[in-house]
Amino acid sequence: MKSTVNEQIFLIDGVSSMFPETTRGKIRKMLTEGRVLVEDIVRHRAKHVVEPGQTIEVTGRAKGKEAAPPPATTKKRHKLKILFEDETILVVEKPAGLLSVATNKLEDDTLHSRCVNYVRLEDERAWIHIVHRLDRETSGVMVFARHERHKTYLQSQFANREVHRTYHALVEGRPEQQSGTERAWLVEDRNLRVKKVKSSFKGAKQAITHWTVEDSDDEVSLIHITIETGRRHQIRMAMKALGCPVVGDEMHGAETNPMNRIALHATALEFLHPDNDDPVRFEAKVPFVPK
Repeated sequence: MKSTVNEQIFLIDGVSSMFPETTRGKIRKMLTEGRVLVEDIVRHRAKHVVEPGQTIEVTGRAKGKEAAPPPATTKKRHKLKILFEDETILVVEKPAGLLSVATNKLEDDTLHSRCVNYVRLEDERAWIHIVHRLDRETSGVMVFARHERHKTYLQSQFANREVHRTYHALVEGRPEQQSGTERAWLVEDRNLRVKKVKSSFKGAKQAITHWTVEDSDDEVSLIHITIETGRRHQIRMAMKALGCPVVGDEMHGAETNPMNRIALHATALEFLHPDNDDPVRFEAKVPFVPK
């Protein structure tokens, strides 16, 4: 379906006028899927400005791209720390402060978009598939798949709790015990804020966090963490429950932020390689320690 606009408008408004009974959420999905073109060029940004006389075209799903955020359209190359790559997977170290994947705001610069840009240096049709996520503030190991079937297999390992995930957190103070397990039920509200609730609460999901004190000084402790589940803010909520919030995590009670970041790092990821079922482990050095 095509439509020529008569006045300057945002792309999402132009598509909305073409499909008046379609929700904005579904229109954003069309954009994400690469189904919306302006003057025969795929556009993903909801607030892309369409000029008078330009034509908007919405194609069918078959012609759209995978429902994931697009790579940046500029030629700028972002630094990407690659830990391992082969014909099946790409393992990278995510920096703190960078989104793993785009939200419904369709951010251009994410770890996923950088990975797509990287593989397209050799093949402009190449794609990278999202397997899992880390919170924006968390740094560390992430794995992406080069093919749909390998993504599905890796995601099944995550869903079945077969992936061994190790984290390190620098927290304020020192827990009363040397080690323990924090079990909680968490829920997200519409603004993605996480709160602790009872197991009977609608939408509540269980979060299981195992922790051990590795090192400490008079002010902070380095905590070794493994998780059975992967909930948003799970570790940060667990450390808050111990009375030792993660350094820099002001949202959950931290009073200090000397590194200008939340001191949470995904140290290692261990899973079965999707090509041959061999166990593999990838690590990224902890970027912070007690003094």
